[in-house]
Parts: sequence; structure tokens; C-alpha cells
Amino acid sequence: MISAALVKELRERTGAGMMECKKALTESLGDLDLAIESMRKAGLAKADKKAGRIAAEGRIALQVTGNTAAMVEVNCETDFVANGEDFADFVASVVRAVLENAPLGTRELGELPLAGEKTVDTVRRELVAKLGENINVRRCACFKTSGGLLGSYLHGTRIGVLVEMHGGTPALAKDIAMQVAASCPLCVKAEQVPAEILEKEREVIRAQSAESGKPDTVIGKMVEGRLKKFFAEVTLLGQPFVKDADVTVEQLLTRNAARVLRFARFEVGEGIERKQEDFATEVMAQARGT
Repeated sequence: MISAALVKELRERTGAGMMECKKALTESLGDLDLAIESMRKAGLAKADKKAGRIAAEGRIALQVTGNTAAMVEVNCETDFVANGEDFADFVASVVRAVLENAPLGTRELGELPLAGEKTVDTVRRELVAKLGENINVRRCACFKTSGGLLGSYLHGTRIGVLVEMHGGTPALAKDIAMQVAASCPLCVKAEQVPAEILEKEREVIRAQSAESGKPDTVIGKMVEGRLKKFFAEVTLLGQPFVKDADVTVEQLLTRNAARVLRFARFEVGEGIERKQEDFATEVMAQARGT
């Protein structure tokens, strides 16, 4: 006979449902440790089955300590789970692990140690089993500076930015981080725009300019002029400052004897192809019994 007190203890230690706990204890003949191990193994198996499901919601977390800053994106399937305490605690523990192990080097993110002897990936899989959704630790960024400034900005839990600067002030570094969050630049300066993106943009502009019917010499100047506008849109230095549109970020930095070395911007779910739900078709199919 499995006592209610034993079921209660197992629930408190695993976070699983009452019936699942009672079943595990029955199968283990009341051995609490054996029941926990059995549930853990079953949970990891369930996690593997959910690995193919789209996880485009989640949270961004960042942490700055001294001359080191870390940021992570962890994804799940729904806002409900993303806003839950268990998921939030896991994301916070992951960003701490990244910060403590900076720089990561060749070590995989999933192999970083968390509580006890468990790794990020082991805890992730256990959380999948507990919450019933696919969970992915998608990416991380870690900046370690020597004599520079680190700026950060977290917009809710959905957009996060890290910035490394030389010169300037902490307030300016935070302003630049907010700029990156709001304006989503591709890179710091024009020279860093990837060649394939630049060439594709040049081809599009040339094709559009050719429709004007003007001579090639004029079209060439039109292309170069529009490329300058393109650089102003996609590079941090070329963008107008969000707090003063009459000043570019480059001018702002020059005035403050500052230079941006790099930045990282994470937005929850960016680049993930989300499943398109057609609820009307789904209801119709159910009504027809198909």
C-alpha cells in the first residue's frame, strides 16, 4: 500500500502529477529513489519525442558582472510556458552558467554544468518532460572586455542587446544598446555588411534604376546614391540616433570620443518558421469527421 505521504513527497521532489507519482511508486514497490530514477528516465524519453516540435516562443535573459556579459535565448512552444516560473528559473540558470564559463571556447552550451552534476541539456530535457513542451537553448552571446565598457538593454523578455565600447560612459553604452534594440542594425559599419547581402542589394537597386531609361552613367550614380541610403539603414553608425534624429550614431560617438567594437541582438523566435494555424479549416474537418 502506497501512502499519501509518500506520494506527496515524490510530487514535491519531482513536480509531477499525483497519478504519475503513485504509478511510479507502485512499480518501484515504494522505493522513493527508484521511483525518481524511473520517472527521470521516462521523462528524458518523452523529451526526445518532442524535439521536432516548433518552439518559437520563449525568453531572452542577460547578465553583466564586472567586465563580462552574457545573454541567452531559450525557446518553448507557448507564451503560457514562457511566462511560467519553472521556465524563467531555467533561463536564468542558463545565463548564469554562460557567464561563469566565459569564454565558452569549444565547450557546447548544452554541456555547461548547472545544479549538482547535471548539465544544461539534462535539466532542459527534464523540464520538457515536466512542462510538456519542446524547449531549446537556442543561442548565447558572451562579451569579455579589457578596459572597455559593456552596455546592455533588455526589452521585457523578448529583445536583448549587448554592446562593447571603447570610451564614452555607461549611460552612453546603454543608449547604444537601446538603439540596437529599437533599430535592429545589421552590423556596426558599412565595411562589415556581408558581401552576399551587399551584392544582392546592388542588383535589386540596379534593376529598379534601369527602369528609368536613363544612361548607364546616370544609373551608376543612382545605384551608389541608393546604396548610401541602404548603409544608413542597416549599419549602426549610419542610423539616426533614436533620442535625437538630427544626429547619427556615428556623430554621437565622435562627440563622446567613443567607439563601438561589437554588439549582439537577440529577439525571441526571429528566423524560426512558425506553424500557420488555420482554425477554420481544422473546425470544418472535425465537423465533417475527417
